[in-house]
Amino acid sequence: MAFFAGGATHHERLFMAANRVGKTICGAYESALHLTGDYPDWWPGRRFTAATNGWAAGKTSETTRDIVQLALCGHPDRMGTGMIPADLIVDRRFKPNTNQSLDWVSVRHVSGKNSWLGMKSYDQGRKAFEGTEKHFIWLDEEPPMPIYTECLTRTATVNGIIFDTFTPLEGATEMVLSFMEPGIERV
Repeated sequence: MAFFAGGATHHERLFMAANRVGKTICGAYESALHLTGDYPDWWPGRRFTAATNGWAAGKTSETTRDIVQLALCGHPDRMGTGMIPADLIVDRRFKPNTNQSLDWVSVRHVSGKNSWLGMKSYDQGRKAFEGTEKHFIWLDEEPPMPIYTECLTRTATVNGIIFDTFTPLEGATEMVLSFMEPGIERV
């Protein structure tokens, strides 16, 4: 709950914890709320009142499909069995030659407009994360620092948020240490 609540006041957040404790589920749940605008009464975090433009990313196209996409949308043959309800998925496109990896999904927002979520992977490199404004970005698994800083730039002009969910499998990396530095107000 502290992770969710932190979104109301913090631009950047990290849910860093052990494997298999629900980090990805939390990231998918929050992403689905921002896409649909259908926040529960108890929601303590950031709320977007208009349709959103976001990204969700993982390490590779395959892990993004098998972990992030599955949590958000469900199995490709059963779209809408993840955190985003089937009746709110307006459209989607799979990346060519990727064995059903989503490129993007369009989701009906309570405002009546459609939110948009692009699926990314770190193996695409920093340049794939350039150029557009994003209301929110969910990074599942630890990103390389150049990709993280590029994502921060994408959220800057629209007062967006970025949230990470990962286990520090590589130890005290630059990314991990950046969240542990004293004096930086992050959650």
